[in-house]
Amino acid sequence: MKPILLFELASQQARWLSARQVAVAENIANANTPGYKAVDVPPFEAVLNNGNISLSSTNPLHFGADPAARDSIPLAEEASWEVTHSGNSVNLDQELMKSGEVGNASSLNRAIVRVFNQMLMTSLKG
Repeated sequence: MKPILLFELASQQARWLSARQVAVAENIANANTPGYKAVDVPPFEAVLNNGNISLSSTNPLHFGADPAARDSIPLAEEASWEVTHSGNSVNLDQELMKSGEVGNASSLNRAIVRVFNQMLMTSLKG
């Protein structure tokens, strides 16, 4: 059995949260783009089980994009979002809720790491 390292796990979750926030921001930015299909990332549990936590751009025209680097967190299959008459499937209410979830999870992640770090520092002083 492989030991679970808290700092490594928190780092992986932070990278996943970053990827999810990018997907949410992209959805919000394209809310009025005809034909745009909303995207999301797989749940953290699925990504953690695969061990595939790395980021890259989804378009070779993005800043800093390396077209050869395609080992990013895969986008989840398109969910059952309602498609409007323009062919767009972005629901701003859902995207704003996802953004809030990402913010809350990021705050919790930072708090857990901070407390664990304080525990380690206290044990070293004692």
